[in-house]
Amino acid sequence: MPDERQRHILEHLSRSGRVMAIDLARRFGVSEDTARRDLRDLAAAGLCRRVYGGALPLSPATGTLRQRETEQVSRKAALGQAAADLLAKVIQPHQVLFLDAGSTNVAVARALSQELRITVVAHAPRVAAALADAAGIELVMIGGRVDPRSGAALGIRALRDLAAIRIDVALLGACAIDAAAGLAAFHLEDAEFKRAAAQDAAMVLSTATSGKLGTGAPFAVLPASRLAHLVVEADAPATLLEPFVALGIAIHRAGAAT
Repeated sequence: MPDERQRHILEHLSRSGRVMAIDLARRFGVSEDTARRDLRDLAAAGLCRRVYGGALPLSPATGTLRQRETEQVSRKAALGQAAADLLAKVIQPHQVLFLDAGSTNVAVARALSQELRITVVAHAPRVAAALADAAGIELVMIGGRVDPRSGAALGIRALRDLAAIRIDVALLGACAIDAAAGLAAFHLEDAEFKRAAAQDAAMVLSTATSGKLGTGAPFAVLPASRLAHLVVEADAPATLLEPFVALGIAIHRAGAAT
């Protein structure tokens, strides 16, 4: 029965992180059209995210920035330190770093070395506040209306400010990330801004808590192959990382959370 099939599909999604319609059709002895209809029903109920040929589990990265800052605090601090250490190695003096919004990127800003002698562009007040007293960093704040969900300035004014800046390195926050489906966001304007920030950057990096790996969100940002580096948690499952390694992305594990 459809309800029973869909329950099994959700169980398989939680175990495997991805389902394909052709595999589901074989498993349940139904047509691919029936399997695709099951996936459409589950996606319409907000229980998964449709991708070409199948579905991904939804990313857990929902809620406002203020809410997300209270979740997995020690893990995000470890990710932030690892990303800051990586930036110290890959960015050159006088280059321009775009530091995206997000609770993990607030941790990156707090851990960023003041000896870098770089310019940091931020559109999230909380990220900017973490760098306001950094003597060795020139801070440029993108203006406009601050969206309470992302905690960042978005929209036409913010995009206009961004267009006047040449970004060398972009550290993007990812609501969801999958090697095949790429980076994605939950809100259209957020995805649009991330895409614009990374468009001409010579290097794009991202961080991801383990729960975001192999998940989807409604609005595409950019292909995973666009990433040069991905910083993950110390205990991120190797099976979830292998598809990123196959794309030539350098994986960096954070230290253990304390």
